[in-house]
Amino acid sequence: MTEERKQRCRTCDTAFAAPARRGLRGSEAGFSKSYIVAVSRMSIRPASSVRARSQIRIPALPQVAALLLTPAITAPAVAADLAAPRPAAEVAAYTDWSGGYIGLEGSAGGSYGAYTFGPTTIGGRPVPAFKSGDSTGRSDQGRNATTAVGGLFGGWTWQTGPWVYGVEASLDAANLKRPVPSTIAGFGYADVDPAFNIVRAKTDLYGTVRARLGYSFERYLIYGAFGLAGANARFLATYPDLDTGGQATAQRELGYLGFTLGAGVQYAVSDHLALGIDYRYIDLGGSRRFPLGAVPGDQGGPVSTRASFTSNQMFLRLMWFPDGLRVPPDPDETAPHDPDNGDTGRFSLHGQTTLIAQGVPGFRSPYEGAQSLIPHQARQTTTATIFLGFKLSDTTELYYNPEFSQGFGLSRTLGVAGFVNGEAQKAGAPFPKLRSNRYYVKQTINLGGETVEVPDGPNQVATRYDAERITLIAGKFALGDFFDGNIYAHDPRVDFFNWSLWGSSAWDFPANLPGFTQGVYAEYNRPEFAIRAAYTQVPKEPSSDVLDPRVFRRAGLNAEFEQRYVLPGLEQPGKLRFGFFSNVGVSANNREVVTLTQLGAFDDINDAAAATRRPRRKTGGYINLEQALTPELGLFARASLNDGRTENISFTDIDQSFSGGLSLKGKAWDRPDDTIGIGAAMNGLSPSHRAAFAAGFYGLLIGDGRLNYGTERALETYYALNLTKFVTLTFDYQFINNPGYNRDRGPAHFFASRLHADF
Repeated sequence: MTEERKQRCRTCDTAFAAPARRGLRGSEAGFSKSYIVAVSRMSIRPASSVRARSQIRIPALPQVAALLLTPAITAPAVAADLAAPRPAAEVAAYTDWSGGYIGLEGSAGGSYGAYTFGPTTIGGRPVPAFKSGDSTGRSDQGRNATTAVGGLFGGWTWQTGPWVYGVEASLDAANLKRPVPSTIAGFGYADVDPAFNIVRAKTDLYGTVRARLGYSFERYLIYGAFGLAGANARFLATYPDLDTGGQATAQRELGYLGFTLGAGVQYAVSDHLALGIDYRYIDLGGSRRFPLGAVPGDQGGPVSTRASFTSNQMFLRLMWFPDGLRVPPDPDETAPHDPDNGDTGRFSLHGQTTLIAQGVPGFRSPYEGAQSLIPHQARQTTTATIFLGFKLSDTTELYYNPEFSQGFGLSRTLGVAGFVNGEAQKAGAPFPKLRSNRYYVKQTINLGGETVEVPDGPNQVATRYDAERITLIAGKFALGDFFDGNIYAHDPRVDFFNWSLWGSSAWDFPANLPGFTQGVYAEYNRPEFAIRAAYTQVPKEPSSDVLDPRVFRRAGLNAEFEQRYVLPGLEQPGKLRFGFFSNVGVSANNREVVTLTQLGAFDDINDAAAATRRPRRKTGGYINLEQALTPELGLFARASLNDGRTENISFTDIDQSFSGGLSLKGKAWDRPDDTIGIGAAMNGLSPSHRAAFAAGFYGLLIGDGRLNYGTERALETYYALNLTKFVTLTFDYQFINNPGYNRDRGPAHFFASRLHADF
């Protein structure tokens, strides 16, 4: 599967069959082809309107064994020859990774580290332990710094069957800098304004020696690793003399040796090259006690301390195997559990991983607020998802999706209302964070008509549905799994990055920080249209990770009508979706908080918002167009609007949005699986919402402390290079005018690359 999109039959849409992830992600599902079976079940014909894409599936261990043990059958050379068929030579279903390798690895904004100091004494007097922070907290002095780590590695691998084991060494340079603010207790500078950096800790070299143990299947290797890690550290201390105006300084260099644990995945692009993603947790332990200068003054004295260090690192890797790899042939398009190969199966197992590295150079920034976009930085995000499915009966299915995510968007996913990285979460973490993002049961009530054969795919067990049917779902999911779909712009893992291009961004859909909610969903489907609705929980307050359990008083109602048609003249399929939402959640009224602040009831408008939040209703809607112009060229367009009276509670700070663009496959230049996309978006705020931000309000994503209002406008173009059926490498550019609706800031240019693999 080269892309994780919904591919639907024009005459019998299966919009829910392979749900698409929405919220802060985009779609995570799709299937390659659908079949319409005549009532007699005597023949199967491909639906001509399907926009087919190849699928990649993980064979379960029994299936791998079956592939190894099942002989190929050779037809007789002569019709009259009744001799038994001869088995062909067995072909391994996995890559042989044996031998040596070397490679390059790097991380731009995807590595985090923190120093912890203590026990510490000043003139023999103990002071509380303190730490530098890992650059992810809002109070961290180094939160806007970009940490780059990269270098060389090499190793040797042995293999027994699909099991792989080996050793590896790496050496990486880094620019890790972590300051300690003067606000810490015990040094006598806590009340000094403005604060300054009292200690700066730096690391510029890492080394590791690790053992690796893994499992090989198809072109993939999944592995765990453990071993030794070492690094240097340099501590620079500055102690001002508040009485004389002078200052004392000190410097100390140390070496550390500790341990590392990690895991990774790599994919054989060719017989000699592989791409991979490698995660490492490094714990270098604590140092011996060392002196670090002296604090001047009567309450000062010599400083003595110990320092410990931990780090989380995520690398993108390029590997070269000089002796070559033995790579199996790509699996057939008809994969296990496709209805058309006679094996419908009860289980489904798929996966994906996506790494995005994105940077922004300098731009005009005369002032900054707590939620402003910061120039001159780079950040990296990584996700890995498993899609598990089980068919309890012909009409009842269970699904579960655990997911790891690591990293943050630029400026900690703040500063732009139509944010520039669809994989960036407001619930980011410096380490791989495991969440159970989906678990739900799906019940299908078949009502007759032609039968739709649905192949095995992400969040879809191979099964058969009637063209006319009712689908009921209960559990945890993203509303974008079922609403606001668009095959040209809905999945930041394979198409557009910008939130306002892959979604109707004025739709304030109920969700926790990663973009999921709990509730019930129902759909009535016919070949020519579908009607769907959901009733779900809302967050307990704006931008909260906790969902409100009072579903009969505070909840979200979302509905959508989808019309399918063939455009006259072009004879190409299209879909038009009309969405409506009405959500009741705890929020503040924009006009009320502005008035209270202007009257002097509150000094800070954010205090006014916190004090006046109560259950309020927000309503709105969207229109979504998906239109094929040719088999290779598609058009998309969206318009969305909400009432703008209250602060948004879940998605982003947008009250009106218009977007559209084109998506073109690469058939014309002999790259039929490549995609080039271009799109534009314009976002706006209601008058009362503008007034709130001008008074210093901080919303879900934006807040410069003041506002010279202008519509936020975005232009994005990308090229998705399909390296193999399994792996896609994308290069992306975005231009944002008036980021955060502020004419005083920007314009800003964003550059990104994305590595996406399906399992």
